[in-house]
Amino acid sequence: MAAQLPAHLRLVRWLLRRLNYHFSKAYAAPPEPFDAARLKQAEQALRDMPVPPEAKAYLEKHLSRLARTLALVPPPQATGRVLELGCYMQITPFLNRLCGYKEVRGAYYGPVGRIDRKTMQFPDGEFACEIDHFDCDRDPFPYPDEHFDLVIAGEIIEHLALDPMHMMLEARRVLRDGGHLIITTPNVGSITSAAKALDGRDNPQIFYLYKRPDGQGEIGHVREYTAYELRNTVASAGFEVQQLFTTFIEEFAPHWPLLNMLAAHGYDTENRGEQSWCLAAKRAYLPVDRFPYFLYTL
Repeated sequence: MAAQLPAHLRLVRWLLRRLNYHFSKAYAAPPEPFDAARLKQAEQALRDMPVPPEAKAYLEKHLSRLARTLALVPPPQATGRVLELGCYMQITPFLNRLCGYKEVRGAYYGPVGRIDRKTMQFPDGEFACEIDHFDCDRDPFPYPDEHFDLVIAGEIIEHLALDPMHMMLEARRVLRDGGHLIITTPNVGSITSAAKALDGRDNPQIFYLYKRPDGQGEIGHVREYTAYELRNTVASAGFEVQQLFTTFIEEFAPHWPLLNMLAAHGYDTENRGEQSWCLAAKRAYLPVDRFPYFLYTL
C-alpha cells in the first residue's frame, strides 16, 4: 500500500517519521565501567605519544577506544608477558610503560616467519617490540604453551574470514591458566545497526566498506558480532567471561532515541552500544566447543 501513495504523500510520511524520531525522549548513554583515573592517564599518554605524522590522524580518531582498551588491561601475573594481536604500535608501548608488563610481543598479518623490530623513542628512553607475522585465522601462533599472562585481540575477530575459533583456541593455548584475553570489536546488535537496518539503505555493520586495492592485502570486516555471540564465542573456547559490555560512540548519537522505541515494543535495550568489550580468563577445566553452532555450518 505504501508504494501506491503519491510521491508527495510518501515524502510527507517520511518527514513525519523523522520528526517523531528526532523529537522523541532523549537518551543518555549509561556510565562506562572504566576506572576514571586509569582512563584519563591512558588518554594523556596516547596524546603525548611521539607518533609519525602519517599515523597521527588514525590515532586521534581512535584515541578514545585505544585508551579504554588500556584501562581494561589487568595487571601482570606470573609471566609478565603480553601478546598484542594486530599490533600497530599504538597501545603497545603503554602495555609496558603504564600497565607494567615486562615483555611485550606483537603480532600482525603477514608471511609466516617474518619478524619486525619496531621502536619508539620517549624522552626517558626507547621502547622496542618484536612483531611476528602470521595469519591468526589459520596459522599456529609461534609461541610456547602457557607463555603469556594476557592476549589482546583489539578489532581483530571481525576481520577473520575462515576460522575464528582457531584464533580463540590458539590464544587459549599460549595463555597460562588464569591468564586473560581481551577482545574488542564492533557490535552488530547496536542501536545504530538496528537503525540502519530499519532505514534500509546502509549495511547494518558498523563498518562495512572495502579497502581500495593497494597491494597491502588487509581484510575488511567480514563478520561483526552481537554481544551475545561474542560471549558465546569466548565461552566456547574455554574462557570464563569476567566482563562483557558495550559502549556508545558519540558519532552515532542521532540513532540513540530509537532505544525508546525498542523499549516501548518489548525489545531488550541492554548492550546496544556500538563497541563491544570482553575480558575473560582461561580456565583449564572448562570444556571447549571447537565448532559452535552459531558460527559454523555442518
